[in-house]
This record gives sequence, C-alpha cells and structure tokens, in this order.
Amino acid sequence: MKLDKFYINGEWVSPSKEEKIDIINPSDETVIGTLNIGSKEDIDKAVEAARVAFVKYSKISVPERLDLLKEILNHFEKRFENFVEAITTEMGAPVKLSRTAQAAVGMNHLKTAIRVLEEHKFEYDFNGYIVRQEPIGVCGLITPWNWPINQTISKLGPCLASGCTAILKPSEISPLSANIIAEIMDAAKVPSGVFNMVHGLGPVVGEALSSHKDVDMMSFTGSTRGGVAVAQAAAKTVKRVSQELGGKSPNIILDDEKFEQSVSIGVQKIMENTGQSCNAPTRMIVPKTRQDEALEIAKSVTEKLITGDPTQEKTDIGPLVSQTQFDKVQRLIDSGIKAGAQLVTGGLGKPTGVNAGYFVKPTVFGSVESSMEIAQEEIFGPVLSVISYEDIDHAIRIANDTSYGLSAYVCGGDVDKLRDVARKIRAGQIHINYGSGGTNAPFGGFKQSGNGREKAEWGLEEFLETKAIMG
Repeated sequence: MKLDKFYINGEWVSPSKEEKIDIINPSDETVIGTLNIGSKEDIDKAVEAARVAFVKYSKISVPERLDLLKEILNHFEKRFENFVEAITTEMGAPVKLSRTAQAAVGMNHLKTAIRVLEEHKFEYDFNGYIVRQEPIGVCGLITPWNWPINQTISKLGPCLASGCTAILKPSEISPLSANIIAEIMDAAKVPSGVFNMVHGLGPVVGEALSSHKDVDMMSFTGSTRGGVAVAQAAAKTVKRVSQELGGKSPNIILDDEKFEQSVSIGVQKIMENTGQSCNAPTRMIVPKTRQDEALEIAKSVTEKLITGDPTQEKTDIGPLVSQTQFDKVQRLIDSGIKAGAQLVTGGLGKPTGVNAGYFVKPTVFGSVESSMEIAQEEIFGPVLSVISYEDIDHAIRIANDTSYGLSAYVCGGDVDKLRDVARKIRAGQIHINYGSGGTNAPFGGFKQSGNGREKAEWGLEEFLETKAIMG
C-alpha cells in the first residue's frame, strides 16, 4: 500500500517533496507499504488553510457543530472494523484489544464531545459582568502510535466542538488509522480547511507546526523528551501548549482480603497493550511481608498470558511496535538484571519459538529498589517492577518517588482508606481498585507527565480562550 497523499483544505494533495519511509508490520517485520512524509512547506499550506477556515468555522452555531460531530460519529461507526484491522496491523495490538478498547474508546470520545457541546455554556453572567469563552484558533495536534485513535479523537473531538480548526500530525509509525480518520472527515463533509493532516517526522513536521506563527495552540501526546521539544519550539510565539507525556505509575496494594485479586488484576493491566501505555501500573508496591506471595501470583498470571499473533482472538500480548522499542525494552530488562533485581519470570530475548516480530518476554522483577533504573524510567513494555513497603506512609513515599505523575493505582478492601491514600499521591488520575472514569474523567499529569487536561469538559476548555466583558 502507498500512503502518498496529505489531506489539506478539503482535498487529498501530494507532498511538496518526494520522501518516503517504510510502513512495517511489527508482528513479522515485513514492509507492508510506504508513507510519504512532509516538510515545512506542507505545514505552511495546512496552516494557511486552517487559518482561512477558522474565520468562518469559529462563528458557526453550536447546533451546526453538533450536527457535524454527529455526522463524523456516524461515519466512524461505519468504519469501526477498519480501525480495528488498521491498529492491529500497524502497532500489533491484539485484535480483541483493538476492538474493545483501542477503537471503542475513540468512538466514545466523539460521543462525549457531543454531550459536552450540548451542555456547555460559552457565555454567562457572573457578578455583574459577562464571561465568554471563544475558540482559541488554529490548533496543531501531535498524536502517538500507542493509542492512535484514542489520543487523536480525544483531541480532535473537543477541538472541532470548540470551533477551532486543526492540523493533525499523527505518528509516522501508525499512519493507517490516521488515514481512516482523514477519510471520515472527508466523507462527513467537514468544511474545507477545518481539518488537515500532514504525515511526517517530529523533528521536521512537528517542529514546523509547533513553531509556526499562525498556530495558536499545540496539543501533544508522546514522550517527555518530545514534549520538551514541542514546548521549546512553541515558546517562540508564546502559544498555548497542552502536553500529555510519560508515566511511571505506582500501584499500592494494601494488606487485606483483596490482596490476591488486586495483584492479579494489576499484572494483567501492565501487560495490556504489551505494556505500551503511559498510564500502565508499572510499579507494584506491596507489603514487605507479602512480597513473596505477590511474586508467586504475578508469575502465575504472567505465564498464563498468551503472546503471539495479534490477529488471533486468543492472543493477550502482541509485539512491541518497532525495533527501536524492542531494543529499549531489552536494554532496560538487562539493566534490572545487572542491578540485582530478582528476575521472577521472563527476561532477555524473544519468547520461545518466536523468530520474527518485535516480541518480548513478559517480565516480572521482584526486590526492586526505587533507585533502580527499571523503577524510574518509563520502559513502555510488558515489564513489572515489584517494590516492597514497611507501612502505608512508606508506600506513599515510594509512589511519589518519581519524576512522573500521570496516573496511580490504590487497591484494597477499605475504600475510605484507599481514598485517603489517593489524596496523598501526586498524580493526575488515581484509580481505586482499577476504577475508571472512561472518557468523562479529566486526564493529564503532574510533574514531568505534562500539563493541561484532556477529555470531557476539561478537554473542551483546553481549546477555549476566556474573555471578560465588563461594564
């Protein structure tokens, strides 16, 4: 397949330069197509289209925007299985995860954007003056490969709901699903220039978008290193920057009757999506007196998971997305071994019998110290670090001993106690007994996990400027 067109100003257009990269299936390392990548010139064209379109689109009524979002949702539902296939092909997500989570959550973001737009008051009286919210302008959206539909629609839905126009730069690693999004925008007859998409590399297209004088806001999801680069480029024009970055989420397990269940589910959560989720509970913090029990449970659960062909319904764990990710995960597993952590299961190399594809062994480490690299660096693979605590205050200190603060987990039988612990953890989302707010809860991080919030009302307000009219 050839992805040789960008979507700019309501048309599929050829790039300004002829430069291609291979699209690789991570399950078998075969080249399945080529992707044309863009340049600053392509970004200039997309920004110009978005700037012109903003003048009219920012002024259309809420009912008109609602009709547009509902039409997009209609086409999304028609293409749902295409998304499932694309995600499984381009990043190796097991097909059952692609269907029940990856694509499904993306669709739910659209439904939430519609609900929020129906309910939001863009102008209201307050203490004798008028508070008014208006669309911020032209928005650059840079999205990752690990949850490509989820993260794209969580930005694009509220962006369009707000009255802003968009230039999407999807990850070059997951271009198939991004192209389907562009096809949906075209089929839904989104006004020309309101949605634009340019494929390309971060240091070229991402930098050009972030630094562009006519872009009013950047919304970025990716690594902390990438977020810093976007912020530095954006600083030249003092534009708003919203960042959802890396994580190293703690999972505090209390010493009570729910211990076995809490550990078991926690292991499954870290292995989901092959560990390639920024909010994965990668640090399991357990009572010192029950560490051996936790490791036995973790070993048993891990070794029952099926690693293999992601197109098969029985598969639990697919490949990592690329050779780069494979090499990184191998290096960090080796780091854990050399640091003296207890290798409970997994380890270096590919699973037995696997010759092709970026597959790794699901790995569990015990007796991990907070100072170890595997406890501090985001691994982005199916690797769990189990750390022991003396008492709950010690557990909280371990949880907060990280430069990240995206998500955290607290598990046990006493909900009041769990909530008390949750209040003391510096992270943007705290999951009690793996509870989730879905697409209706604010999502974003403390510290080096970023700034700003996505989803629901909070996601909409990222794309709005607030104006006070007095007198």
